[in-house]
Amino acid sequence: MSSLHKSRIADFQDVLKEPSIVLEKLRELSFSGIPCEGGLRCLCWKDGGRDVARAVLFSVQILLNYLPLERASWTSILAKQRGLYSQFLREMIIQPGIAKANMGVSREDVTFEDHPLNPNPDSRWNTYFKDNEVLLQIDKDVRRLCPDISFFQRATEYPCLLILDPQNEFETLRKRVEQTTLKSQTVARNRSGVTNMSSPHKNNAPPALNEYEVLPNGCEAHWEVVERILFIYAKLNPGIAYVQGMNEIVGPLYYTFATDPNSEWKEHAEADTFFCFTNLMAEIRDNFIKSLDDSQCGITYKMEKVYSTLKDKDVELYLKLQEQNIKPQFFAFRWLTLLLSQEFLLPDVIRIWDSLFADDNRFDFLLLVCCAMLILIREQLLEGDFTINMRLLQDYPITDVCQILQKAKELQDSK
Repeated sequence: MSSLHKSRIADFQDVLKEPSIVLEKLRELSFSGIPCEGGLRCLCWKDGGRDVARAVLFSVQILLNYLPLERASWTSILAKQRGLYSQFLREMIIQPGIAKANMGVSREDVTFEDHPLNPNPDSRWNTYFKDNEVLLQIDKDVRRLCPDISFFQRATEYPCLLILDPQNEFETLRKRVEQTTLKSQTVARNRSGVTNMSSPHKNNAPPALNEYEVLPNGCEAHWEVVERILFIYAKLNPGIAYVQGMNEIVGPLYYTFATDPNSEWKEHAEADTFFCFTNLMAEIRDNFIKSLDDSQCGITYKMEKVYSTLKDKDVELYLKLQEQNIKPQFFAFRWLTLLLSQEFLLPDVIRIWDSLFADDNRFDFLLLVCCAMLILIREQLLEGDFTINMRLLQDYPITDVCQILQKAKELQDSK
């Protein structure tokens, strides 16, 4: 570990050990990247030990408003939130599921008043079947999360013991999916008319359900944890529920928590990810609501803002794209909605998010990052025809995210 890297780690520790965190200092440090080696934030801090890893996760949780600036309240808030998440599991995963009674004879979830054939829209079973439609789409998406790495297919060290209780044999979400007979075409819910939300180099078709490695009883894969997070989020937010692409937002968050070397953080990765994801979605949920597309907070306005910024910074390139009728909807929709999570490999996405979350106007900075991505390939775009340029924009060629962030910062400073 270089002396400069050690110095940056020490800077983070100094900021985070204060009784009251100075947010401006934390943002300033985080903007240049939270300390890591090779882009794998938590995994690669071998020499820093527990304090460094803890500093990283505290930074993420503070920047996403999960933890307050006052250190004294962290322990109680974490305990309260994790307890609340356990209650969500009991109410939304365990209770609606089909559980075996103690003797395996009676069915506690089937009564004379409420049963699977009950047509009443307020029936618990009717809700259960409607939830299956959402669940099937979530399951389809999380199984193919980050196909370039095997992490999400591996077993978690900390399966949810509340649900995987051998004494009760509660129904897991995976079993619900396996048992449902719903047709996939009845539940497909894309964000808009754009049919391809995956980058060409990441759209590997997911295996069929029976092609996944079967984990032993009592184990669950990381994708199952992500599935549970998204399902609970959908239940608690019926106005938006689940929309394709949310899996790409929660994936990097969960990976950050679940790969921490500190077992205390790994054990509670699911709950902590849920609340950080919920807070992040509170800021970007308008991108997923089609009825808001043309409003000032909608995704159409933001895509046009990318082009208006480009016009201000590089009018020649802007006119070239206009001449070729390359609309921002063709590429910026995915860039903005998924926070660039489909354009780069996971470690690079996390590095970009360091800067996004650290910036005071984080999603204004995202617009500048998108503009920087265009300017950095301006020569290729100016020379290319429509087909070549569309290929460049849908499969972005630059992999050095630090170069992109540096250019975006230059654009920000030049305002």
